Amino acid sequence: MQQRKICVVVNSRANYGRIKSVLRAVQNHPDLELKLIAGASALLWRFGNVAEQIRADGFEVDAVVYSIVEGENPTTMAKSTGMGIMELATQFENIKPDIAITVADRFETMATAIAASYMNIPLAHTQGGEVTGSIDESVRHAITKLAHIHFPATAKARENVIRMGEDPAKVFLTGCPAIDIVADLDLTPPDDLLVRYGGVGPGLDIHKPYLVVLQHPVTTEFGNGMVQINETLQAIKALRMQTIWLWPNVDAGSDDISKGLRMFRENEKPDYVHFYRNFSVEHYAQLIGNCACLIGNSSSGIREGSFLGVPAVNIGTRQASREQAENCINTGYSHQEIEEAIRHHIQNGRYASDTLYGDGKAGKRIADILADVDINIQKRLMYP
Repeated sequence: MQQRKICVVVNSRANYGRIKSVLRAVQNHPDLELKLIAGASALLWRFGNVAEQIRADGFEVDAVVYSIVEGENPTTMAKSTGMGIMELATQFENIKPDIAITVADRFETMATAIAASYMNIPLAHTQGGEVTGSIDESVRHAITKLAHIHFPATAKARENVIRMGEDPAKVFLTGCPAIDIVADLDLTPPDDLLVRYGGVGPGLDIHKPYLVVLQHPVTTEFGNGMVQINETLQAIKALRMQTIWLWPNVDAGSDDISKGLRMFRENEKPDYVHFYRNFSVEHYAQLIGNCACLIGNSSSGIREGSFLGVPAVNIGTRQASREQAENCINTGYSHQEIEEAIRHHIQNGRYASDTLYGDGKAGKRIADILADVDINIQKRLMYP
């Protein structure tokens, strides 16, 4: 039997964390051949140069796609998507995959979905059917309608995909591959972990209580990023607790958030906050797995956080309506709300582990399905 050629497109640091276990399972599967394309912000230094981490983890990057148009605004997001479609079409023509995989709901993933669909390449999609805010909500469901094979993370998400008219026989409840990483990981961080990644700010002691903050722009609230991040900064200032702060992603509005962080750093010169560009998937899991509270609007507080029982404060609308476990408190953007929620979590402590987003075996499930699933390029609405 000839191996099926599976092409995975990794476009960001978040993409990689959400698909790494699938890459490994496909790489190790006797009936599958892994092809990997790295593109968009995964190639950029200021977002951690994830492509180098991918290579360091033992994966061969078969092609790279430079598609990010600078500016971090709605116009450049649209242009970057268009650039991605053009460049990915060339790489798909060269690689000729049997199946392409696109991850979740980033705007860069839309380029993968459109290019594969127009080239009659069967498309597999992870993390469809979930409900959130921002442009991610629209992108996620649009990709569902382009995809032929679906790997939702939760039972509710699977139900949503089927209600959108997808063939139930092609909608597989697998769990989220991000959970695979934390399920199998020794969460004890190396003593020199924070020193390894450099960053900017004072030295922090990873063995004492600390906060982790990761707050991205909300694309549907473009222009409000500076105000929103200043509220979060004021909450952290009031707490004056050791804080590891990660730089935002490349979405429209990122420049406003970055500017707010730089102004705070220069004007306040905080001796309790250290800013970082990126961490490896495993080191990030160790950081959040041992923090007193994870703050911001990244889905990692909801996904990995639920499995690890990490106290999480979810700010604003970016993750609005995403399924959550009891570890998560939702707040608006006011610093009073954010501070109150953090204090509540610190007083409460850790939560019981919840398998809402999976049991840590998603990668192998997905690889096994990819090896055996019947492929039909023609889609049909199949409403119940």
